[in-house]
Amino acid sequence: MGQQQTTNLRMRSARAALGWTQQDLAAAIGATRQTIGLIENGLYNPSLKLCLSIAHALNKKLDDLFWEEASNA
Repeated sequence: MGQQQTTNLRMRSARAALGWTQQDLAAAIGATRQTIGLIENGLYNPSLKLCLSIAHALNKKLDDLFWEEASNA
């Protein structure tokens, strides 16, 4: 249980900007609403294929939604 996942706020924000619900996005990519919720809450690591489908549906690039920024700390 040691590794903590981060919430995917960028994905949630991009979806909301289109006025889409989790169900709308799920229907657009052939997934379930539960899967979208789990991804947004950081509880599920999607496959690359699923990431590509989500990015395409939201008109975003993969790194806009899924890649973490490197910190200079």
